This record gives sequence, C-alpha cells and structure tokens, in this order.
Amino acid sequence: MRVGLLASLLSHRSGYRRAGVSRYIEALLTCIPGTAPDVHLLAYLPRSVGQAVSRAFSGIDWRCTRWPTERPVVRIAWEQLIAPWVTLDCDVVHGPVNVLPLALAKPGIVTVHDLAFLHFPEHYPVAKRWYLRLMTGMSVRRARCVIAVSEHTRRDVVLAYGVAPEKVIVIPNGIDADWTRVPESELARWRAERGLPERFLLFVGTIQPRKNLLTLLRAIRHLPDEVDWPLYVVGARGWKDSPVYRAVRELGLEQRVVFVGYAPPEELRYWYSAATLFVYPSLYEGFGLPVLEAMACGTPVITSDRSSLPEVAGGAALLVDPSDAGALAAAIAELAADEYRRAMLAQVGQSRAHSFTWERTARDTAEIYRMVARRAVHQRGGRDR
Repeated sequence: MRVGLLASLLSHRSGYRRAGVSRYIEALLTCIPGTAPDVHLLAYLPRSVGQAVSRAFSGIDWRCTRWPTERPVVRIAWEQLIAPWVTLDCDVVHGPVNVLPLALAKPGIVTVHDLAFLHFPEHYPVAKRWYLRLMTGMSVRRARCVIAVSEHTRRDVVLAYGVAPEKVIVIPNGIDADWTRVPESELARWRAERGLPERFLLFVGTIQPRKNLLTLLRAIRHLPDEVDWPLYVVGARGWKDSPVYRAVRELGLEQRVVFVGYAPPEELRYWYSAATLFVYPSLYEGFGLPVLEAMACGTPVITSDRSSLPEVAGGAALLVDPSDAGALAAAIAELAADEYRRAMLAQVGQSRAHSFTWERTARDTAEIYRMVARRAVHQRGGRDR
C-alpha cells in the first residue's frame, strides 16, 4: 500500500517549527516502516529539507519538490495546486497537520492537532487565523477519516465542524521508548557545566500567548520568600511574545527568570530531568506533549485543568485554573514544601507517561491507512458493478 505523507512541515532547524507537529511527522517517518512493513511511505518535502533529513530515516521513499515549501505561502500553493497531481500513484494521502489538498483525487486522511485558532483567535496573526479556520473545516469534511490526537480534540472537531463522530478517530501522541530520566551521575555533570541551581522551576514551549507565560510570571512574583527558585523558560520565540519580556521587567523578575531559547529534543531530557517542578499553565492544548515528556523523566508536573491536559495527565499531575495566578502560586508553593508528594507524582507520572508510545501512534495510524484504502477499493468495486 502506497501512502503519500505531506511532510512539508518536517523541520530539523533550530526553532519553534521543529517542535510540536514536526515531531509528530518525524515519529511517523521513524516508526511506521518498522511497525507496518506493508505501508510504503512516500514523503513529500522541499528539496532543501529532504537533502538534510533523508539520511536520518530508512524505508522512506522521498519525493522532493523544487518548490521552497518551507515558506508558508509557497507550501499552501504547492499543497493545493501540485499535491493532487503528484499523489496520483498513492492509495491514500495523509495531511498530518490540519489540512488536505481540496482537489485531492485519492482518499484523504487528515490529523487535527488542535483548534486553538477558533478558541483563541486573538492569539494568531489575522492571515494565519483565517487560513486555518477555512482550510481545517474544508479538510475535515473532505477527508475520509480524521485523526484527532486526543478525545478533547475529537469533541472539538465534531462540535465545530459538524462531522460524524464515527469519522473522527483518536490516536494519541507518544514519546520515544528511550525517553526516560537521565542517570544522576550524567545529570550532575550536565548541571555543573551549565551552572544550574539545585532547585528550579521549568517551562518548555514556544513563547506565544496561548502558553500563558504571563500568568506564570505573576505566580512567580507571588511565591513566598522561601520558594525563591528561578524559572527556566526553554523554548523558541514564537509570535506576540513581547508582553512576556516586558512583564519580566515590570515585575522585577530579571534575576528569577532565565530564557534559555530553543533546545533540541536530545537536550530536553536533561532539562526535564534536572528540574524540581515542571509548570505548564497553557490555556489550551490539543494534546500537551511537554506534560508527557516531563512525567516520563520523573519530574512532578503542575498543569492546567483545561482542554486535553487533564486527559493526558490522567491523575498524575497537579491541576490548576490557568487563569488564576494566585492558585498557580499556591500549587507551586504546596509542592515545593512537600517532598513526599513530589516523589509520588514523579512515580505515578512515569508510569502514566510510558503508556504513550510513538510506536503505538504509528501502528494505529497505519491501521487507519489500511481501513481507508479497503473502503476505497470496496466503493470502487460497487461503482464498477
């Protein structure tokens, strides 16, 4: 079975584009060849990206366009004008990030990661917001099957676009099998090299309004004196992020908040493992992969009681109202003072996190490919008769 994977958003460059959806695409490319050998993946990439990443994967048929589809406008044009033609030799086509070519001649599958652009339109540039709103709606209606990364996202898609509930299948994201806590001796060396304090708070994510860093900064400002732990913010600059840097100055937190910038996946395990608490007060997540990653590294987690985050945490994290800086400060202070509870959260978090694997994501996604291909053959047979 030949599956066309529209992988233009795969990125190996440092920056926010390598996070999130790029890691999802990378996981499919890494795991499907081993878990589903009957699936022949044709990955469509810009030539510059394909040359850089093709050596990192095996069992993939790379189809590189000369179009510079790493540029958003060019990518959109290629997806809608060229992709329907170059995928004619595929059995099914998978749009892994919310959008399918609308003129697609082959059965299409689309993965929806979140509908944040509907819930928080003010957090998006106008053009991006309108594009996502229009194209996601048309794509989920056009698709033979919709993959949602969480039950929360599945309900969002059904309610927002009126698609049949049975058309939307939940396949959660995962973590790599070797994504575990860094050994203490190795971690101690890494801490010393970076001059990290014994205790600190950690946030990981692209700096953008939905991640709710402003509330976290206000919470830091209201922590009791005995919890004077610094906050390390690991993540690339995104969009509409200037209020975060301004708030650090206005709240007098220049000595308490450290902006690390983007960290590649291979370094993130060290950050999670070294942190005393991971704090993730996001206003909305389609899945919330950083919560899973932190738990897998044995780090106690405080996160939001909103969207998919309680679903992912599964009782293994402390949940708070992300709009309440006082409640967030109280949660941080509570865990800071209770070493036993931190240890319990670390233990149950690790157990919870390792029930999510990218291998399972790949295996279940391959089964969707087979299902859609079988249905397409059956429908063609019915028409032929």
